Amino acid sequence: MNGEINRLVHAFAHAQGLHATDVQALGAILDSETPLTPGRLREHLGLTSGAVTACLDRLERAGHIRRARESSDRRVVHLYYESGARSAARSFFMPLAQAAAGARATAGPQELEAALRFLARMNGELEGMQVPRR
Repeated sequence: MNGEINRLVHAFAHAQGLHATDVQALGAILDSETPLTPGRLREHLGLTSGAVTACLDRLERAGHIRRARESSDRRVVHLYYESGARSAARSFFMPLAQAAAGARATAGPQELEAALRFLARMNGELEGMQVPRR
C-alpha cells in the first residue's frame, strides 16, 4: 500500500514540477492544525535548513504555498497552503480517496476496528524509531 501511494505521490510531484519531498511538505502544511513555520517543517521532514528553503522556494514559485510574516514578530514566518493548489491536489488524489472508500465499504465494523487498531499500533512503533537526521 505504501508503495502504491508513493507511486501516486511521485506522479503528482512530476505533474506539478515538484520533488516528492515537496509533496510531503505540502501534506505537512495541509495537515497541521496551526500554521507551520519553516523550522517546524524542517523538524517534521528531517531535512536541513537549506533543503527546506529550497523546497519552500519551489512550492511558492509553483503557487502551492505562501509565506506570511507574523505581524507581532516579523522574524516569524508561517506557511499557508494556497486554495488553488488545494483544488489541484484534491482532484489528483480523488481516486485514492474513492479507492479507500470502496475498500471501507466492503469491510464489516469488526474488520475495520481491527485494522484501525493494528495501524494505530504500527504508527506508534514507527514514531518511536530513531532515524539518523540528514
